[in-house]
Parts: sequence; structure tokens; C-alpha cells
Amino acid sequence: MEDSSPNLADRPVYVIGGGPGGLAAAYALRAQGIRAVVVEKADEVGASWRRHYDRLHLHTTRRLSALPGLPMPRRFGRWAARADVVRYLEKYAEVHELEIVTGVEVSRIDRTPDGTGWLLHASGGRELTGSAVVVATGYNHTPLLPDWPGRDTFTGELAHASVYRNGEPYAGRDVLVVGAGNTGAEIAVDLVENGASRVRLAVRTAPHIVRRSTAGWAAQYTAVLIRRLPVPLVDRLARPMAKLSVPDLSAHGLPRPETGLYSRVKEGAIPVQDVGLIDAVRKGRVEVVAAVESFEAADEDSGDGSAADGDKAASGDGDKADGKTGSKVVLADGSRISPDSIVAATGYVRALEGLVGHLGVLDERGRPVAHGARTPKNAPGLYFTGFTTPISGTLRELGIDAEKIAKAVRKKV
Repeated sequence: MEDSSPNLADRPVYVIGGGPGGLAAAYALRAQGIRAVVVEKADEVGASWRRHYDRLHLHTTRRLSALPGLPMPRRFGRWAARADVVRYLEKYAEVHELEIVTGVEVSRIDRTPDGTGWLLHASGGRELTGSAVVVATGYNHTPLLPDWPGRDTFTGELAHASVYRNGEPYAGRDVLVVGAGNTGAEIAVDLVENGASRVRLAVRTAPHIVRRSTAGWAAQYTAVLIRRLPVPLVDRLARPMAKLSVPDLSAHGLPRPETGLYSRVKEGAIPVQDVGLIDAVRKGRVEVVAAVESFEAADEDSGDGSAADGDKAASGDGDKADGKTGSKVVLADGSRISPDSIVAATGYVRALEGLVGHLGVLDERGRPVAHGARTPKNAPGLYFTGFTTPISGTLRELGIDAEKIAKAVRKKV
């Protein structure tokens, strides 16, 4: 795997990550006559898709989710299942005969000493020299579990959503899902459908909720049409549409967001696609509660009738005191609950600091300062794909980015 050739044109382009973005970039580069080598730390392509929960289906249509050079089979249906996406990625690599090295992790990227290329430091002491690098390690790279005060005192089961597969192990249990993004919303519904005795959804900021499809018209179609319109205009257009298509859930703890839909997208918050959450909340099968603030051990809950706890318990809401003697979860409104299990759908971090943080190519939030065909001014030849949350569909935009990156590389090699 070593390439010490000083000839820039003879060096491959290394693509870091064997997910959809990396595979699409490798194919697009090959289509431009450029040798591309995918380096994947897992033993198979599509590793992140293999880890997603069982019931997951794409929220984007099959036709607009295919990567360049290979349509998704019609048998996948309109909304492809997680397992089908994995099969598609495997087939994609096979059909295009992509050059993929698995089981190798790249830990750091540096400029080559002569400044003509890029040096990748990889597991096993490998040093790989490429003419350019495409970083496609994924938006959902490293699970983020907040370090809530007192978290270690919780005596129930606490797990990040990244290890959640299905609701069967939670049947008959009282479960708190933390986080109201697409993952948290869908897991909450899955828990209900698999027989959890009680499901609560902890929400810090009320999300925008949209129907995945209305009268056969996919929400993604609208997203594609409006993605380049001014943000304030889209925000204004979205408000009346939301009122027409989504019922007001304020009485159930989910008020309509004050911030505009597209403004939230630009901040990285994709709208929640409804796959059963609206009905579950309206019917009381999923109870919306305040955000998690901290945890406290059982002996810290004095039960002395203090205003923070006792008044709420006396109000007739049995949830406030829970009737349990185990450790407590303290919510933002001061209430305390004692679920048996917690599923933290609290997102991920990109974890790019170790890889490229020393190159000055990340912003204050750890995101690449340039994306797609653009490279950082101080790092020409270093490309990033898959680190945004486009409203028009991640897989669709990954395919578009891949072809743009390949054309940009072609001009320079």
C-alpha cells in the first residue's frame, strides 16, 4: 500500500471512508480516468449503515437517493430499507470494481515533505502518498453522549441510539428517549410498537415536523425545488404549509417552532419526517417531556414535599414523582422521573480534529471550512464530502458532490 513515486500524476487519490460519499467519490474519479483508492477502517463498506436501527428507511425517494452510475432497484420500494441500502452499497462497489482497502484506519493527514501531495498515516505503520485526498468519514462518525451531571448515578440502562437495534428488548419497560431529531422520533415510535410500557421523549427545542409524503408528493421534491431560494423566503413559505399539513401539538408539549424551518436547516437541524410520531403523540402513546438536565441518586431525592418536587407531585401528575424509588432523571422544568431505560438520540460529532485539525481546515465547531469541489485555501487537493445536512437529501447531494470533486481533481492532475 506504499506509494513513494514523486510523479504527481502517478499517485492515486485516496478516499477516506467506505460509506456512500466515499464510494460515490471513488466511482466519479474513476469515471474521470483517475485512480482512486478507498481506505475504510471497518471490514466492510457501508459500516455506519450496518449499525443503524432495524426499522430505518430512507426519508428520501429511491430514485433521488441512488449514487452516480447505478440506480437503486425498483424492488426496494419508494423508501428503501436500511438493509437494502447496505446491499446497494455492496453492489455499487462490486459493479464499479472500486479499489477498496478495508481494515485500515487513517489517523492523520499531512502535506508531503516536497509539498506536491498528501501523506496519510494509517494503522500498521503505513504511510500512503496521494496526489489528493477526499475525506468522507461521515457526518455520523462518533456517538455523542452528553456528560450530564450525576450521569454515573443512574441505575437503569443508559445507551446511545447508535447501539439501538429494535424495541424488542424494551418490551414492558418504561423508556425515556432523549432527543427529538429523526432518530429519536423514530425510535420512540418503534418502542411503542414493540410494547414498551411507557415511552417519553425529552425535547429541548421543538423540531419542525413534516410529512414524508403528501398526496404522493414527497417532501424531498419540494426540498430540491427550494434549496437555493433565500432562507427568509423559504421560512415564510414553510409556515402556512406546516399549518395545513401538520396538526398543532402544543397541547401535547410540542409547540410549533419559533425559528423558521430553513433557518434551522442552515444551523444543521433537519426537519423530522413523520413516520408515526404525530399520531403517537396525539394519542398519548409517546409523552413529550422537558429536556434532561442532570441525574441524581435515589438517596438525594428527599421526598420532603419541597416546591421543586412535591408541588408537582401534588398536582395530580403521577409522572412528577414517578412512584419509584430508583435514581432520578432531573428535567429542565424541575420534574424528576425514574425510567427503567434511557436511549440517548443525542447525535454525533465529526471527530475530524485528530485527522486534519492541525491543518487549519476546520471551523470553531469542528466542521470543514470548505466542502465539495472547493478546497481550503491553505490545503489545495484536500476535499471533504458528507459533512453537511442538505435539506434536499444527503445521498442525492453526495452524488452531486462526488462528480464535482472528480472534475476539480481532473483539472489539477
